[in-house]
Amino acid sequence: MSTLITDARLADKRVVDIFIEGGQISAVNPDTDTDPDRATHTIDADHQLVLPGGIDAHVHFRQPGAGHKETWESGSRAALAGGVTTVIDQPNTDPPTTTGAAFDAKQTYAAAAGVDYGLNGGVTHRWDPETLFERPMCALGEVFLADSTGEMGIELSMFESALHVATSNETLITVHAEDENQFNPTALHRATDDIGLGARADHWSAYRPANAEVSAVERAIDLAAASEAQLHIAHVSTPEAVDQAVAAGVSCEATPHHLLLSQADAAELGTYGRMNPPLRSEEQREALFERLLSGRIDIVATDHAPHTHEEKNTTLRSAPSGVPGVETMLPLLLAKAEQGRLSYERIQAVTATNVAELFGFENKGRIAQGYDADLVFVNPDAVQTITATELETTCGWTPFEGAKGVFPTRTLLRGNVVYENDSYTPIAGRNLCM
Repeated sequence: MSTLITDARLADKRVVDIFIEGGQISAVNPDTDTDPDRATHTIDADHQLVLPGGIDAHVHFRQPGAGHKETWESGSRAALAGGVTTVIDQPNTDPPTTTGAAFDAKQTYAAAAGVDYGLNGGVTHRWDPETLFERPMCALGEVFLADSTGEMGIELSMFESALHVATSNETLITVHAEDENQFNPTALHRATDDIGLGARADHWSAYRPANAEVSAVERAIDLAAASEAQLHIAHVSTPEAVDQAVAAGVSCEATPHHLLLSQADAAELGTYGRMNPPLRSEEQREALFERLLSGRIDIVATDHAPHTHEEKNTTLRSAPSGVPGVETMLPLLLAKAEQGRLSYERIQAVTATNVAELFGFENKGRIAQGYDADLVFVNPDAVQTITATELETTCGWTPFEGAKGVFPTRTLLRGNVVYENDSYTPIAGRNLCM
């Protein structure tokens, strides 16, 4: 099937026609005497904003092992509803993706889902790099320099070993940077036994303070430089960590929850606001957002880490860390653009173009000839209130309840309309690291 999209408004404000053949963009502003006549299908964009499909470089789709939180099918549906057409899944599933066999088992779920994808390999004391690197892995990590998820946390000596393995295999390594030596147990002891929304998530922020991230980022950068590894810092939550990464020429990502939420939201979020790294002060949040505007943050990724209401509705000490986000990333950023705080070109860069370049997805992230026709149609004026009951994610809640978002009207994956007007028509996902 060939498709002609007419009157599409791009992030740079050009209004163009886009011709699609074989799942790829064959022309932007095609020859009006020839290309339209070959189209078997026409979509009138009617001057809607059209962006490249989002690439979320940091999701936890929970399968295998915890499909009650999210499945690859439900996570893919949520992604497409939010304008994300490609995801990179992290290794801390059950079993963790630390061996070739575990990689194969996860890829069975991913290949049957409805988004293009990459799978990261993990590092633990029981990992098997020999079989893991035989698989089409996207990157190594996220490697946890803290006891964030049980056995996934490792000590520095093992991190050094992983850096050397990544370097010898010419593979990017991503790191969750928190220094456990800087944690403050006294702050956690002050936490009450209140449950759910009655708890105080700011105690978690005091327990894992900003200096724990800053210290770990500094150490990770030094060790990566010594081994000549290509390093990426996951979910930075402090402006100081961003500045360290920029100074070292290391890429970094920030999440929507660290860019848009702070300890000022802790009382309202309760245990639902527990995540690692935790929320920071409003001053630090605003400074982080300013670094997004200035171009010092390379990409935005969600760290989509859903848990059920039942799992979150407990004490702060018992609740699992993590929040959902793959479905709301692009809508939240588009709402900021509508408010005049962010340009569409910057949104395209941090959610698509820069991500594709960082992870080597050669045909993703741009609206240009030869690129996959992963396209998101948006009416920028259609700002709505985010409501968990209207979202596709299995977990049934969002930390952005009541916030403003601009959701896509239509999402295309490789030229196929896969989400439109709450109708989900998936096609098979494709491993981009094959």
